[in-house]
Amino acid sequence: MNRKVSVGDGIETTWFKSSYSDSSNPSDCVEIAVSSGTILVRDSKNAQGPRLSIASAAWADFLRGTGRE
Repeated sequence: MNRKVSVGDGIETTWFKSSYSDSSNPSDCVEIAVSSGTILVRDSKNAQGPRLSIASAAWADFLRGTGRE
């Protein structure tokens, strides 16, 4: 599922749900979005809440470490 919303700077961002989300509770997962060289991470249950901002290079390192490139 993808949702497009503004991140507060007037730029529309598309959020993607984790492919590992529990299908029995579709709102209980993590979502990510790509924004200007950073990856944004948020809790899908609190879409207006805080977001974690991770540099794209650090995200790529994380994915390599998990084997999910």
